Amino acid sequence: MPSKAAHQGQIYLHRGNLPQARFWFAQAVQEARATDTQETLASTLGNLGNVCALSGEHAEAEGCYREVLDIQRIHQDPNTIGETLVNLGNVKSDAGEFEKARAYYLEAIDLLEPLNNQRALGIVYSNLALQEASTNQLEAGIHHFKQALDLHRAVGDEQGLANTYSQLGKTFFLAGEFRQAEKCLNNASEHFIKLGSQPGESAALRLLAKLYQRTGDPISAARCLERTIQIDLRYRLPELKEDQEQLLILKQQLNPPRGAKGHHSGKADSTPKSSP
Repeated sequence: MPSKAAHQGQIYLHRGNLPQARFWFAQAVQEARATDTQETLASTLGNLGNVCALSGEHAEAEGCYREVLDIQRIHQDPNTIGETLVNLGNVKSDAGEFEKARAYYLEAIDLLEPLNNQRALGIVYSNLALQEASTNQLEAGIHHFKQALDLHRAVGDEQGLANTYSQLGKTFFLAGEFRQAEKCLNNASEHFIKLGSQPGESAALRLLAKLYQRTGDPISAARCLERTIQIDLRYRLPELKEDQEQLLILKQQLNPPRGAKGHHSGKADSTPKSSP
């Protein structure tokens, strides 16, 4: 069982109170060093590392994960070692150290592939692809996002499918492959709806609106933004003002003042819906 301090840390982490979560997990680590097994210490250090990573404390998170890795290597559990390598890769990626991040991801893949750990592999391929896309390696990113989708689908990971379709859609958009981007973003929206994740749905629709604006379909863009703004208002999302401004511009394009020249109407809304 987790200690009282670790339990408090989990409560505050669930509430999104990272400073308090960090305090209690640090207390739990001290207790684990004094009284518990190496397995408990590794678990508690991992939790502290996760909180530090979420707080942007990259060096502290790396220190926790490295100590966890040392303990795990003693017990030689490839699954847990692979997961910790992914965490280290994420920290390095967040810190902008992309080559080091890539090395951790590839080492994790080498460990996890022989074990056929499809769930963990789906996560690491998604993270690797996300890093590649963010550094303009779009072709490699698209390839690895597709691998991640296959793995998420094999284990029925709806959250993984939703996030990966969204990121793949964004990557196709950046690559100028608008039809593929549209299919992926519609899939992402459908998976977020299944999950009941309206903020995730709004992020996919917001990008779809930009795609439709780029491809000359202001009617579909406006419909995406109308739904996005409903979600913005419900969850008080920070993008609300920008979304409202974009919708106003679109409505002015669709309904220019009487007598204005250069009226241009959008094409009929024919948004395709791709099945997952």
